[in-house]
Amino acid sequence: MNAPRITLYSTRNCAHCQQAKQYLQQKGLRFQELDIQQNARAQKAFARLGARGVPVILIGDTRIDGFDRRRLDAVLGRAPATR
Repeated sequence: MNAPRITLYSTRNCAHCQQAKQYLQQKGLRFQELDIQQNARAQKAFARLGARGVPVILIGDTRIDGFDRRRLDAVLGRAPATR
């Protein structure tokens, strides 16, 4: 079974974004980080999501706004880790 695609929309100076990034790295998960302040394409994609703040984490079809460890654990518990 394939692991879901994980995308993290973030900014460099966001503490919650850094926590989310650390969490995903500690889990050994592969993810794409898109800095919406540094990347115009990322900013447009973020705007299309209608999100109001970062981090926004997309795990397959599931969207998590903010850093919510319990919700991440629940969603990732259904997904195999990639190493």
